[in-house]
Amino acid sequence: MTEAAFLTATRHSYDALAHHHLYRTGTDTAAKPFDRALLAAFAGYLRQGGSGPVADVGCGPGWLTAELTELGVAAFGIDLSPEMVASARLAYPRLGFVVGSMLELPLPDGGLRGLLASYAIIHVPWQHRPQLFVEFYRALAPGGQLMLAFQVGDDHRHFDNLDGLPISLDFYRQQPDEVAELLREAGFAIRVTATREPEPGLERTRQGYLLAYRS
Repeated sequence: MTEAAFLTATRHSYDALAHHHLYRTGTDTAAKPFDRALLAAFAGYLRQGGSGPVADVGCGPGWLTAELTELGVAAFGIDLSPEMVASARLAYPRLGFVVGSMLELPLPDGGLRGLLASYAIIHVPWQHRPQLFVEFYRALAPGGQLMLAFQVGDDHRHFDNLDGLPISLDFYRQQPDEVAELLREAGFAIRVTATREPEPGLERTRQGYLLAYRS
């Protein structure tokens, strides 16, 4: 089957970005206390429900995979970009990282206790979201926990250059209530829908979050 063009473009773009200074230097949620609190809440729900693997989907260089591990979660990373996965393995050799598409996760039905997709769905065209959320539902065990993070808005932006690097990346902002409804249609129950204003000096747009579980 021929791969969708947006997946190919996203993979090639993040392969190019994997060695860019923005990704080499790394970041975490230390400067974003609300994000850190929500990640801790997600980990708390995971611990309540028992053991099992948790996938950080669209993990990039693995920063949040490592943070989840620090919170006591058995996390591993999945990313579309082989170069990002190579960077994550180098930075966190004790953690597991695999190459894969979140639209076709390399996982058995019900194989996950939890799934984090932090700023990963933003590269998926809006019309593909129902398929994506059905795939998340398939990969999670009954009662499995889901956390999404994304920029809030209605616009679609395309970038073909970053600091002289040729890329082809599309960004699709999301409306939290719309995402929540799509998750319900896929079979999820919603725990938390939240937004916050941009952190000064770090962001330009409002940020959205959803915590849900497979009902």
